[in-house]
Amino acid sequence: MSQPIRKIGLLTSGGDAPGMNAAIRAVVLTAAAQGIDVIGYKHGFNGIFSNEYQQIHRAEVLHIIQQGGTILKSARCKQLEQAGGPEQAAELLDKNGIDALIVIGGDGSFRGCQAIAPFYQGQIVGIPGTIDNDVDGTDFTIGFSTALNTALDAIDKIRDTADAFERIFLIEVMGRHTGYLALAAGIASGAEQIICPEYGEVDINDLLQDIQQIQQQYGRSSYIIVIAETMYPAGATTLAAELTRASGIECRACVLGHLQRGGSPVGSDRILATKLGAYAVEQLLLGNAHLMMAGEQAGLAVLFPLSLTGDKKKQADPYLLDWQQRMLQDSSPAKE
Repeated sequence: MSQPIRKIGLLTSGGDAPGMNAAIRAVVLTAAAQGIDVIGYKHGFNGIFSNEYQQIHRAEVLHIIQQGGTILKSARCKQLEQAGGPEQAAELLDKNGIDALIVIGGDGSFRGCQAIAPFYQGQIVGIPGTIDNDVDGTDFTIGFSTALNTALDAIDKIRDTADAFERIFLIEVMGRHTGYLALAAGIASGAEQIICPEYGEVDINDLLQDIQQIQQQYGRSSYIIVIAETMYPAGATTLAAELTRASGIECRACVLGHLQRGGSPVGSDRILATKLGAYAVEQLLLGNAHLMMAGEQAGLAVLFPLSLTGDKKKQADPYLLDWQQRMLQDSSPAKE
């Protein structure tokens, strides 16, 4: 790992996240300042196998910080999961003279990094880019803040029509098996109910009881439920239909889906991406970053082992989880 770094490989993998381009920009600018070439692989790890790559020059990234998506494109890579796949990827990286590989993605992408590492002669470092914010070792991932703002904008608009028709609305947000996005969107939008993995399985009877208590105390009005994807096996639309039948109140579902991945990154994501992209390159040059992730904890750039990024020890804010539950359970009438 002591060999000098002259050429860095760079790719974005897995689900795209707003701010990935800002991270690409930071990597290229930081490397260029040190006279190091950056080779961008297209379509994630697939680009390694297909030899689909090109050198990224400084001029090409100067004005991409505000762009959503990723100029390198992204994709899942089945070939990397096949027998002999990691060995082949490592061989191709070495053949192309890639002294270090930087991967922007989530925990699945980082597992790919670890699979390649035993066969690869260079260094590998990860940068967390996912709207799910489910990567251990960093307080926030690139894209989470923008996805939250996108969800809030949608929920605020839905609240208007929910108030007008006195309806129940289920808004499904992304997050796979974690509730970071659902909790944040629910708290920030003033949702009456949040359904996420941290609260356990969906209980329709409990939901109905909560809705009825609110309406008894404050009259019939809108009722917003933010639900994390995968929380109801049959889907949010089916849950909405079941709530309509059981409550007698019209309940509609709105699945935000991939809308949350798009759009120009907000300022905090641009700053985080710039910080982590630059830090990843600098730590590579110091020889500190092999099989590490560049993350941020308590406002400071840190290195965290890639092998631990998928341990799922990171938790959604326990105080907010508890507060939301306590406010929901407080059925006492408002004092005059």
